[in-house]
Amino acid sequence: MSHHDDMESAAGDRPRFFGRRRGKALRRTALGLLDGLLPRLAIAVPGPGQVVEPAALFPQPVRQVWLEVGFGGGEHIADLAQANPDIGLIGGEVFRNGVASLLGHVQARGLDNVRIFPEDVRLLLPALPEGSLSRVFVLFPDPWPKARHAERRFVCPENLDAIARVLVPGGELRVASDDPVYVEWARRHLAGHPAFDKERATTDRASLPADWPATRYELKCLAGREPTFFLYRRR
Repeated sequence: MSHHDDMESAAGDRPRFFGRRRGKALRRTALGLLDGLLPRLAIAVPGPGQVVEPAALFPQPVRQVWLEVGFGGGEHIADLAQANPDIGLIGGEVFRNGVASLLGHVQARGLDNVRIFPEDVRLLLPALPEGSLSRVFVLFPDPWPKARHAERRFVCPENLDAIARVLVPGGELRVASDDPVYVEWARRHLAGHPAFDKERATTDRASLPADWPATRYELKCLAGREPTFFLYRRR
């Protein structure tokens, strides 16, 4: 889930996106999923003033809706969707190969409670109603470890404001990183934000809620670094 290429900027007044949109060439099966399955699951970029009701995106009634920001290969969101058929899962990811990977999970497991926003999630958050999500996940985001790139880090006051607006009171924000610079950055910004109360910040995976599956990135954590997991609740 760590993409360090500085490639594209969005058109018009969209926020500038830094990161990979494409990786190695996709196999025919993956291309078929992007052509055939993605259009049925994709959430379009909202227009000005448009409201996107998260629960209305799913064919069955859902008890809650959860959002994963930058889902990488999609295994975390697919595991949650499979274990919680009464929860709607929205995944935001611009990396085309990651989107294809999640589509593969959706097809193989027959999931109907996953929807995909294949764009910068900052374009979706303003269209969601207040208090419309129960959980938000930001797991192993691009660390942008150089100080001159600090403004590209997703965990920042502006994005935390946007997440706080769409989370229900008591809703969870789960963040994880194995990059020491990002861990300290996230710790400072999460602790300093008035909308969130810390429930835990730990390197002990065994102390996490049982419904926090590992991402593929976490399982192979680069250079053997120990991840830190943050769980904050919306006040």
